[in-house]
Amino acid sequence: MIHRALLGSIERFIGVLLEHYAGALPPWLSPTQVWVIPIGADHQKYAQEIKKELNSFRVEVKDENETVSKKIRDGELRKIPYMLVVGSEEIKDKSVRMRQRGKGDVGKMKLNEFVKNYGKT
Repeated sequence: MIHRALLGSIERFIGVLLEHYAGALPPWLSPTQVWVIPIGADHQKYAQEIKKELNSFRVEVKDENETVSKKIRDGELRKIPYMLVVGSEEIKDKSVRMRQRGKGDVGKMKLNEFVKNYGKT
């Protein structure tokens, strides 16, 4: 009898990757690369604009009715590579406040600067 397990080998490979990276996949392999977190309801429109701008990334806007700190904690537990927090100050400056997995708050930067520096990873 000839045995053939095409999907089995793919499943083992994915298992090895997850074990090797401890679930924190590199950004290019992560199912969701960026979470955009608006601080309040007034900032959701800007968050959606950011999502449209980041068309080369896999992006989710986290606009649930939860606190910002809970969304950030959830993103850290889910090992999201980049979280972009937006509020009134960021809207005024047309920027984002970035949090990177493993580094925490990186600081405020323009959106095109984020794409230029982190879009190739």
